[in-house]
Amino acid sequence: MQPSRMLTILNMETRGEHSLADAPWLQLMDLEVTRTRYLEHLVAIYGFEAPIEAGLALTPRINALLQLRQRSRSGLIVQDLLALGMSPSKIARLPQCSVTVPFRDPGEALGWMYVIERATLLHDAVRRYLEGRLSSIGSYEYLSAYDGVAGARWQEFGRVLDEVATAPQAADHIVAATRTAFRYLRQWFAGDHH
Repeated sequence: MQPSRMLTILNMETRGEHSLADAPWLQLMDLEVTRTRYLEHLVAIYGFEAPIEAGLALTPRINALLQLRQRSRSGLIVQDLLALGMSPSKIARLPQCSVTVPFRDPGEALGWMYVIERATLLHDAVRRYLEGRLSSIGSYEYLSAYDGVAGARWQEFGRVLDEVATAPQAADHIVAATRTAFRYLRQWFAGDHH
């Protein structure tokens, strides 16, 4: 299968953001990782991803391009938070990123989706590490969501990006949305929770 042209463009255009986006995941893979740190990370990820998933669900024509149900993972974060002892009422009050929803069109939605889909490429390694360090937790539903299919889902995502970005202005629109999503992610993890 030929690599996605649009994934290549996005990877190149946003490469300066990748290390900052990956850092919170990679920080979980250290000798000092604790249950509390993992819980805090899940809370932060939930606050960023849940509103994006809501925005995707409300975006016109996006479901015709991708099966959103199989890519929705915020409910799995909730399962993990419950397993870690967080109450449903506390989960319901967690802060969430103020993403503008619904997205205006599939191109904008896919730009935002790139940021959360890209993170799934790290999930398997992070889960395996945490299972070795925090074996008593036993609940890694979110990190296991793409177990065995992350590469295939990434390729499918690239195919859809290529379908949507047939004109240069469409590709530019997706790149701009991706940059905006990375900016929001950076602010979110810096503690700017609105």
